[in-house]
Amino acid sequence: MEGLYSLGIRLYGLAISIAALFQEKASKWKSGRKNYFQNLPQEMEGCIWIHCASLGEFEQGRPIIESLKKKTSQKILLTFFSPSGYEIRKDYQEVDAVVYLPLDTKANARKFLDHFKPSTAIFVKYEVWHHFFREMQKRSIPNFMISAIFRKNQIYFKSYGGWFLKTLKGVNHIFSQDENSEKLLNSRGINQVSVAGDTRFDRVKKLADSFTPAGKVEAWLNGRRAIVAGSTWPEDENLIAEFIDKAPEDVAFLIAPHEITAEKIGRLKKNLTEADQYTTWNSSDKPSRVLVIDTIGLLGRLYHYGEVAFIGGGFGSGIHNTLEAAVYGIPVVFGPKHEKFREAVGLKSLGAAFSVENQIDFESIMIQLLNDDSFRRKAGKTAKRYVDTHAGATEKILKEILN
Repeated sequence: MEGLYSLGIRLYGLAISIAALFQEKASKWKSGRKNYFQNLPQEMEGCIWIHCASLGEFEQGRPIIESLKKKTSQKILLTFFSPSGYEIRKDYQEVDAVVYLPLDTKANARKFLDHFKPSTAIFVKYEVWHHFFREMQKRSIPNFMISAIFRKNQIYFKSYGGWFLKTLKGVNHIFSQDENSEKLLNSRGINQVSVAGDTRFDRVKKLADSFTPAGKVEAWLNGRRAIVAGSTWPEDENLIAEFIDKAPEDVAFLIAPHEITAEKIGRLKKNLTEADQYTTWNSSDKPSRVLVIDTIGLLGRLYHYGEVAFIGGGFGSGIHNTLEAAVYGIPVVFGPKHEKFREAVGLKSLGAAFSVENQIDFESIMIQLLNDDSFRRKAGKTAKRYVDTHAGATEKILKEILN
């Protein structure tokens, strides 16, 4: 099985190299690993190594990183597998180095660990790489998984998944998000597990507690109520575009697309009767009903201004971060593809979030939330309480890791 796995990894690398000829993301993946070992930073021996697949996993690892920075003098190494994480966080100031993770081959694992000589490794959520895990075992480097979540349909729990399960058994400790994950792992003989929760709750609470006003957004809103649509895709934006003229006149729309390329922004604005653009609007301009956010890093603060949040992605591969909105005490709306997201299911079961299947559903719940103050406030308070009661994972994890 190890031979097949290694072959699969190499074929994956080959496929990326071919895709790099015509796809930008694949090109960045490949170019970011060019002359990889010659370009690595030096003097990291004894560092704490934290690995994230992409940007979403980084947000889960971030509370751990920032707490480690305060609690230890050890250097911190951050690695990414995907360009969408690396490109945005390559200059992240809370760590000592940010690099790509090389392909999971025996040679790469050995050379990587020989070079950095980490004292501890922390892998976020789903990342399980056989050769890296095996090599860390051989060197007695403690390896932890945080904010992990497991489901019966994953390969570890299939009849043919024993080899992959064995790799998972080599982890020193797994901090799961929920009890179901713990029970599932226990049923397969993995007992070095404890339920710590999801570190993203700590992250969004910190952001809300340290909120700084977005002056330009406040000027644009000029006292109007707002629907904040975050990380939207075309399917989400179509719902909003159809609803704008039906919404109460004192309601404005802040739309932060998932992708902010000129092409995507242009397509979105073409779908709207009128819309301002964040980077080009100034206070001397009369604001329209829609402000398109064409910059990164503002979304988490935008939810502060919302009466209702609409989270994008629910008509595609899955919704984006609902907690960034819920922490501000506002109800959350999203599309049908949310069942794999524990926090979305939790919020929905409590009446703090609402899923929609189509335009009729969307307009119905939006009108109800905007027109029924009591209904909206109750849902918002429930959302905030949900976040508050699930915070604290970071301290639980660090207590074990730094023990």
